[in-house]
Amino acid sequence: MKKRTVAAVGVGTLTLAFAAVGLAGCGSNQDDGVVTIEMVQYKPEAVDVFEELEQKFNETHEDIQLVIDSPNDAMTILKTRFIREDYPDIVAIGGDINYSNFLDAGLFMDISDFDGLEDIKQAYLDMDKELEYVPMDGVYAVPYMANAAGVLYNRDMFEEHGWEIPTTWDEFISLCQEIQSEGVQPLYFGYRDVWTCLAPWNAMAVDLAPSDVCYQVNAGETTFAENYREVAEKQKQLLEYAQDDPFAYSYNDACTAFARGESAMYVIGSYAVPQIQSVNPEINIDSFVFPASNNPDENILNSGNDLQMSVMAACEHKEEAYEVMRFLLEDENVQFYVNDQSAVPCKEGDFELAPMLDSMKPYIEEGRLADYQDHHYPSEMSVDAMIQTYLLDDDENALDTFMERFDTEWVRYNRDVIRKVQEYMEQNPDKE
Repeated sequence: MKKRTVAAVGVGTLTLAFAAVGLAGCGSNQDDGVVTIEMVQYKPEAVDVFEELEQKFNETHEDIQLVIDSPNDAMTILKTRFIREDYPDIVAIGGDINYSNFLDAGLFMDISDFDGLEDIKQAYLDMDKELEYVPMDGVYAVPYMANAAGVLYNRDMFEEHGWEIPTTWDEFISLCQEIQSEGVQPLYFGYRDVWTCLAPWNAMAVDLAPSDVCYQVNAGETTFAENYREVAEKQKQLLEYAQDDPFAYSYNDACTAFARGESAMYVIGSYAVPQIQSVNPEINIDSFVFPASNNPDENILNSGNDLQMSVMAACEHKEEAYEVMRFLLEDENVQFYVNDQSAVPCKEGDFELAPMLDSMKPYIEEGRLADYQDHHYPSEMSVDAMIQTYLLDDDENALDTFMERFDTEWVRYNRDVIRKVQEYMEQNPDKE
């Protein structure tokens, strides 16, 4: 989960808009025989990294010229280009519902024959399979970089007070109580920015709900009320250890407060670290997996594909596109990106991670990972705002109201997907 402002386009709209995907080509041949490969990537914070990688590639490849575009509001620009059938060769986007919609529209090439896939951690490949509305043969993305979400904590503060890292929900609550009793603020939230309400939600849901719960709901096998009740209850309980009126403070406020030592912990993803360090470059941060369960063996790191590469189905220069991806997956270039963005590489290997991920390294190395649940939510549904409304609701029936609304709104915004899944199940009774 990360901050987003772009709404996902509906599945039906995409399917109609991209029906002619096979009619257009991309890439180009220059008069001198050099093939130009265009990649559009959506992370504005990584522009400088990609500029250096582009230059390095072009200095070492005579027959291919790489052009990497990093536009602001890249997702909106991509959707506009797709409607106009103006396709780049490669898109580098996140593993979320936009990827699901583009894949469902037939925009991406099956890259099962790409040799770089054998080096990608299986957990991240599995996350992409779970983003398919219905099971599809083939592979359509190369996971490149992930992020991790849990609980950031002030390492110096923990060492000074002798606080221990919790491994169960009860231990976490006891830790919050202990910190509070010593006159320190346990948690800080920036719930005025509604998207931050998803940080604790995602971090706890990976322990308490199946990773494919959205598919199960679409298949008519369960409801969100049956799976999310405990997540909702525990997120509201966290308010007991937050600052006064966390809904009055923004994401930037929370980052600043944590950076200044105004709280011992901050439930947010690793993506917040650069913002925190911009306020206090000397802060000593580590993080731990949110222990939402009382069984330590059930603890799972909330980590998702923050950046992955897909080759467009219309690309006329597949081998050259593959060469670009091989280059980006070279260990030296992976480490370069990791160093700049404090990212988690999706590639297997002995990479040096940022120190604020120290406590999460065993989970990363062992592949004990699960995707952000909100990667499956349509943005039009505004789950973050629904969570905020629930957290503000002091009525004794607030939880029931929230759960009922979640299921109702899901059907409202996912009718096409639900129909697609249930038709698939009828046609494939022997497949799960």
